[in-house]
Amino acid sequence: MDATIHWISNSMQKKGDAGASTSFLSRKEIHKAKQFHMSFPEYSATPLQNLTGLAKTLGISGVYVKDESYRFGLNAFKVLGGSYAIARHLAKRLGRDISELPYHVLISPEVKSQLGEITFATTTDGNHGRGVAWTAKQLRQKSVVYMPKGSSLYRLEKIREEGAHACITDSNYDDTVRMTAEQAEKHGWVIVQDTAWEGYEEIPTWIMQGYGTMAAEALEQLQLIGMEKPTHIFVQAGVGSLAGAVQGFFQDIFQGDRPKLVIVEPDQADCFYRSGLAGDGDPRAVGGDMATIMAGLACGEPNRIGWEILRDYCDMFVSCPDWVAAKGMRILGNPLGTDPRVVSGESGAVTLGLLETFLLDKQYETAREALGLTADSRVLLFSTEGNTDPNKYLSIAWDGECPVPRD
Repeated sequence: MDATIHWISNSMQKKGDAGASTSFLSRKEIHKAKQFHMSFPEYSATPLQNLTGLAKTLGISGVYVKDESYRFGLNAFKVLGGSYAIARHLAKRLGRDISELPYHVLISPEVKSQLGEITFATTTDGNHGRGVAWTAKQLRQKSVVYMPKGSSLYRLEKIREEGAHACITDSNYDDTVRMTAEQAEKHGWVIVQDTAWEGYEEIPTWIMQGYGTMAAEALEQLQLIGMEKPTHIFVQAGVGSLAGAVQGFFQDIFQGDRPKLVIVEPDQADCFYRSGLAGDGDPRAVGGDMATIMAGLACGEPNRIGWEILRDYCDMFVSCPDWVAAKGMRILGNPLGTDPRVVSGESGAVTLGLLETFLLDKQYETAREALGLTADSRVLLFSTEGNTDPNKYLSIAWDGECPVPRD
């Protein structure tokens, strides 16, 4: 198997405001999502870890990691999207604006009697499904969760603990999404999925807005320490909803002066990288089992909404072997000097593994130059999940699964 990191600069970028609209990810729209999230008793902004020792070792000005292992006690960022989409759906049913429906109103007997019983259904590799199940339970509703083959039994049990009816299928992620849609239509369930298809775009849009809470928190935290914005952002992509949300938020605020953004995927599910290679503006899909340790990123078909934003504004697409994520996990878990420790899962750590490799491995000097990574660079990363599968975490961090290849 190829152990090389593959990258390509984005040749499809649009200039100024000529690209896909990012108005739905504006500061004003994301503020609505953030205000809703803040209404939950469990809410607190997740920490932005300033890894000064690591930055010095890498030869850049700053490395800042948004640590989502603290999010709502669920160990991952995904709940931000699912919860906001469910809330927006309920608001629409009630004919009210989301600003009128904070958590304590949504759980009130009056609202519950108006809504009745609703079942929310989704496909997940783990984190998204747990977030949907948790939100449904919090809001006194039901959930059904399907997971693709090869999914973690530990993650399955965590979803079931939130009250969902959940099971693992015999299909890959994208085929399981299609099966979930069929079951939802049959039973009258509401699908909460972060990928979009023709006729299903509203909820994916709301999910992306929900993810914007994390981007908005990170920017606020950077500005509190005197930094207007990072110079670079590395963000992971599954279907591209998170990446599109981050890109769109920073694009809408900073326009042509936005940070450079790098899209990072597993090489077994690198639909955005392949779309970048094609360079004709149309998304490409990846099929098969997509056997990668980065389970949360094992998605072969891009979210069309996210794709259009990334096509028009991102700077680079990167396809990474599993060892990149494993290396990132070990670096974050073994901090330098007084740097804080970050417990990051496979999908959460791949961006740090890539940044370290780009900066220190001479083989990737051209990529480093293409991005303009210099001693003055300040890089923002999102550790999107903590230790969501303890057995896998120990296999990588203790036993050395997916070692760095040596010549």
